[in-house]
Amino acid sequence: GTKKKAACPGLGLFYTILSAFLFSVASLFLKKIEDIHSVEVSAFRCVFQMAFVLPGLIYYKTGFLGPKGKRIFLFFRGFLGSTAMVLLYYAYQVMPLADATVITFTSPVFTSLLAWIFLKEKYSLWDLLFTLFAITGVVLIARPPFLFGSRVTGLEGSYSDHLKGTVAAIASTLSAASTIVILRKVGKSVHYFLSIWYYAVIGLIGCVIALFVLNEWRLPHCGKDRVFLILIGLLGLGGQIFLTKALQIEKAGPVSIMKTMDVVFAFILQVLFLNHLPTWWTVGGALCVVASSSGTAIRKWRHSVKKAKQREI
Repeated sequence: GTKKKAACPGLGLFYTILSAFLFSVASLFLKKIEDIHSVEVSAFRCVFQMAFVLPGLIYYKTGFLGPKGKRIFLFFRGFLGSTAMVLLYYAYQVMPLADATVITFTSPVFTSLLAWIFLKEKYSLWDLLFTLFAITGVVLIARPPFLFGSRVTGLEGSYSDHLKGTVAAIASTLSAASTIVILRKVGKSVHYFLSIWYYAVIGLIGCVIALFVLNEWRLPHCGKDRVFLILIGLLGLGGQIFLTKALQIEKAGPVSIMKTMDVVFAFILQVLFLNHLPTWWTVGGALCVVASSSGTAIRKWRHSVKKAKQREI
């Protein structure tokens, strides 16, 4: 319910920056792993999530299935959330780190659109403008040949891989936006730990089935990749914890704006550790996407503040 007062000013925003940094470093380690499918990495991440959530479920006595009327929503939250993770990890592996990170920041824009369609929330001309900005940013990053010509520069591998990564990142963003809409639909009737539990369990089951179908299950060949797998799980878990703590003591609007540091860290890590300079097209696309996501966050923030004042009156 109520937001707790921060022990010191800016603590919530500091937690947000720390969360963004941990997520970005986890993405960097994912790029460094060799010959391990994104589905297998996702399976390891789900195992870490389950190990973290299980004690919480026992402590809060939430049960493992949740309320009967909410189980179908929790199932789709888990399925779409884990799908978003697998697709995002695949995008990180086949395209530049900064490009994939920028595309994920279109999530708030698509969340507003899906909430308008399924939850009948207000969708204004400003929201439409931010959606167009986000689409423009994605086009600048994808750089389809029919608009930019056949010679596309600044890619890590082939344009085919770049296009597959772009499609995967967009699909991941839409899946993530869908999970947020589902969580809004469920409201506060389901404990946060239970939501993560469904995410981890369904994700692990789906990943194991996919690995057997694809015949991609293999242990890392070297100790370095095994360490990277463990660190990806720990860093992803840490990033989720600090983001949750930030939202507990700070308003969602400032947290959403500060979370754009993900993009900054992605550009820095890509240049320092992957020796891949972003193109001006990527920078332009990043500016469009960050502007659209920040604008959406600011509008939602102002709207929530206005509603709070009206309730007080």
